[in-house]
Amino acid sequence: MVATTRTGRDTQNPVAVAAAAASTSTSDRELVVERVFDAPRELVWTAWTEPKHVDKWWGPNGFRNETSAMDFRVGGVWRYMMHGPDGKDWPNWIRYEEISKPERLVYSHGGGDSDVPHFHVTVTFTAEGQRTRVAMRSVFPSAEALAEVKKFGAVEGGQQTLARLAGFLPYLVDGSADRSMVVTRVFDAPVKLVFEAWSSPKMLARWWGPKHFTLPICEVDFRVGGAYRMVMQDPGGGQYPFHGKYLEIVPNQRIVFNALIADMPGNDVVTTVTFDDENGKTRVTVRQDIPAMAQAARGQREGWSGSLEKLAAALAAA
Repeated sequence: MVATTRTGRDTQNPVAVAAAAASTSTSDRELVVERVFDAPRELVWTAWTEPKHVDKWWGPNGFRNETSAMDFRVGGVWRYMMHGPDGKDWPNWIRYEEISKPERLVYSHGGGDSDVPHFHVTVTFTAEGQRTRVAMRSVFPSAEALAEVKKFGAVEGGQQTLARLAGFLPYLVDGSADRSMVVTRVFDAPVKLVFEAWSSPKMLARWWGPKHFTLPICEVDFRVGGAYRMVMQDPGGGQYPFHGKYLEIVPNQRIVFNALIADMPGNDVVTTVTFDDENGKTRVTVRQDIPAMAQAARGQREGWSGSLEKLAAALAAA
């Protein structure tokens, strides 16, 4: 006897059912990116669904995210601007179609003023003990549309976004995320070379500081307890001096230093930089206290994003 499947009033041959399923397959127009995170599922879900967290890691390397509104409910829309490393702005929107906390998100993703989505995404959060496996499955209108976005680094961009999330989650786990700014970037260079770029005054002078800034003064005593003094200069000639000490140095793994901003009491900011090998590349995570001085806090993330962009260029030329 041949097994059958009953659908409504009719009984269909399973061969016909399989053929129909194949005709609607999305395998030729879907993109899947997956990663396991060392954090419980509830916290990973939180990182995805609260703008104060998601803005700290969302997007590929070199991009800065800025949420204008997030209506987190079925039918609600998240609107945000992605600021690219080249100075271009990319308006995006996401419309939530399914929310099953903390297991699954389904949404359509578009951009600009158009209401037509560019693609649809299903994100699953699978608990593996105290770790979480996240899989992002993006389905495009056609195989050609998928091929087009791949030309512009869609696969690498998805992987970089999840790598930035991996760098942010430890601070959400230990409860310090609200008190810190976190920036993560993966560099196409070995850990040893990247670490040297942070410890050599000659290399530091090539990349430290926001985009279009220079570093005319860079005096570094790179040892635990050693002092440093730097002066950044903007394109108009304005100078921004700061100094501090190295609090911890673990070669090729970790640097911790403080900085006194503009010689103002109460603005002793601590920065922790970690270096992680990723198959010959290096993931750098910068965690910095949020300065008490509002002027220093404004532009903090943008400044570091610009610095890391310059570091990538310096490493490429090394």
